[in-house]
Amino acid sequence: MFSAAETVPGQGVGSAYRELVNLLEAKFPNEFPLTFNKYSRADISHYHTINPTFFISTFLPGRGRKIGYVHFLPETLEDSIKLPQPIKSMFYWYVMTFYKRMDHIVVVNPTFIDKLVALGVKREKVTYIPNFVSKDTFYPLPDEERVEWRKKIGFTADQYIILGVGQVQERKGVWDFIKLAEQNPQWQFVWTGGFSFGAMTAGYEELKRVVDNPPENLTFTGIVDRSEMNAYYNMADVFLLPSYTELFPMSALEAFSTGTPTVLRDLDLYKAIIEGYYLPATDRDGMQQALEQIEQDADLKKELSNNALAASERYSADNVAKIWQKFYTEQAEVKK
Repeated sequence: MFSAAETVPGQGVGSAYRELVNLLEAKFPNEFPLTFNKYSRADISHYHTINPTFFISTFLPGRGRKIGYVHFLPETLEDSIKLPQPIKSMFYWYVMTFYKRMDHIVVVNPTFIDKLVALGVKREKVTYIPNFVSKDTFYPLPDEERVEWRKKIGFTADQYIILGVGQVQERKGVWDFIKLAEQNPQWQFVWTGGFSFGAMTAGYEELKRVVDNPPENLTFTGIVDRSEMNAYYNMADVFLLPSYTELFPMSALEAFSTGTPTVLRDLDLYKAIIEGYYLPATDRDGMQQALEQIEQDADLKKELSNNALAASERYSADNVAKIWQKFYTEQAEVKK
C-alpha cells in the first residue's frame, strides 16, 4: 500500500483508504500481508495517492503489479483548488501520466470509466469496485444516546437538524447549504469539515468570511475526528450533501450506515450506484422542498431511513471484501 491520504485530515480519500486497510487486515491477514509505503519487493503495489515519490517508485524493480486508485480526475479538481496557469496544466498532465503508468486502475464509480478511456486509458485496464464503510464504525445509535449527543454538542432533543459533511469548498455546494440556513432560521444546520487545502481552496476568502461569522443557526465545526462522526450522523434528522461533483461520496455511505435520511443533489453519477436510496433535489429550491417534506412527513422520514440502511447492506464490508479478494488474486496471477 502506498498512500499519503491521511496526512491531510478531513478527506474522503483518507476515509476510503482507512476502510480498505482495516477490511483487508481483518478479513485476509494471512492471504494478503500488507506493507505501507515500503519499497521492498511485492506482488502488488497499490497506489492510493499520486505523490511524486510514489511515481518515481514505479520505475524501481520489484514493484510487481502496479494498481492505481482513481479518487479524482482533472475535471473534478476544477472547483476544488485554485492553481495558476501553467501550473494547473502541468498538474493535470501529471495526474493522467500517473494513471497511465499503472498496470491496472480501480475506479469507485463506473461512470468514470468512459472518461478515463477518453483521456487515453485502455478500457480493459479499468475495474470498478465501490466504496464501503464498516458497520463497526458507522451504525445507528439508540434514541437516548442520540439525545445525549445532541446535548453534548449544544442542541435540544426537539430541534430539526440538517447535517452537511465534507471539505469547505465551492464544489461541495457549501454556498447552497449557507443560503438554506439563512432561509430557515427555524432549523439548525451543522457542517463538519474544514479547509483541508487552506488558501488553495477555490473560493477560500469568501467562504472563510462566512465560516468565521455564520448565521446563528449554522455551525461550522471544523474538521471532526473520524471517531466522533458516527455521533454527528446519528444526531441529525437529515443528511444533506449539495455537492456538484463527486465520485462515490464516503459521507453518503456513512450516513446510510447510520440510517440517517439522506438528500443529495440530483447528479447523474449517483444514479449508477445509489439511485433509490436517497431523496434527489435538482437545486436549492428542491432541497428546501425535500427538507420540508422530511420534517412534516414522519412516514417519509422512516422510509428514507430504511432506504439508507438497505443501501448500507448493499455496500457492506462483507460484500466488497469478496470483490477485493477476487481482484487482488487475479492481479497476482497476471503478475506471475
